[in-house]
Amino acid sequence: MNMDKLLSRLPIKALRDRAPLVPVVRLYGVIAAQGSPLRPALNLATLAGPLERAFAMKGAKAVALAINSPGGSPVQSALVHDRIRLLADEKKLPVYVFCEDVAASGGYWIACAGDEIYTAETSIIGSIGVIAATFGFEEAIKKLGVERRLFTAGNKKSLLDPFLPVEEDDLKRLTALQKEIHDAFKAHVRGRREGRLKASERKLFTGEFWTGAKALELGLTDGLGDMKSVMRQKLGDKVRLRVVGAEKGWLQRRLGLGTQFPNMNLPADLLATAEVRAHWARFGL
Repeated sequence: MNMDKLLSRLPIKALRDRAPLVPVVRLYGVIAAQGSPLRPALNLATLAGPLERAFAMKGAKAVALAINSPGGSPVQSALVHDRIRLLADEKKLPVYVFCEDVAASGGYWIACAGDEIYTAETSIIGSIGVIAATFGFEEAIKKLGVERRLFTAGNKKSLLDPFLPVEEDDLKRLTALQKEIHDAFKAHVRGRREGRLKASERKLFTGEFWTGAKALELGLTDGLGDMKSVMRQKLGDKVRLRVVGAEKGWLQRRLGLGTQFPNMNLPADLLATAEVRAHWARFGL
């Protein structure tokens, strides 16, 4: 059989008309530097691999991110966002973000990595602010007859110690730190949503959060819709959505564990789980 006849039998048109591919990376959970089997966390370490594979996928026309996060570490939020934008610029691929139940605080910081952001009508969006929480046990240890002995080198090393009364200087220092982080958050949103914000900064940057429908009115998002519907509108009814997950080792697959289990500490993990629950509870979830 000559070469011309052989080529004529190849499904060239089928290959040329193959449905467009969109890798999907799911970002679910509280954003924290470290996680555990009881408290999986979103951070650059756990997401770097899936993001690299998604943007490197042959034939990809775009990358979609499904976000469901109440926030957490501002540092990890920025690191994940910046890695997404680095890969998007390198590969010249558009990024579409789809917010599910909640994309608030650090979750919204990451969502801003999208060229376009979509939500459900009842998603929770925003919370562009900074929060710090602690406890005060100084009266409790007095009642228990416990004497605390604290030794420091540096008069600010005991900042906001829960077993000491709050000092005015400590409170001022914390407020200053929060303002710096808040200013960085505001600058980030301004830059990524330039020309699309439709409300004053006094409205947007108070830490308030809104439904997806209201967030669209405010210019924090670009539309309402689920991933499949929007991607069909963008790339046609035959678009293929392929989820890219984290790789697991042999032992992890055998034991059914996630990627974060090197140091299991049950008491600490249970406390951390309660903390995670509190993050979600702030948004009624």
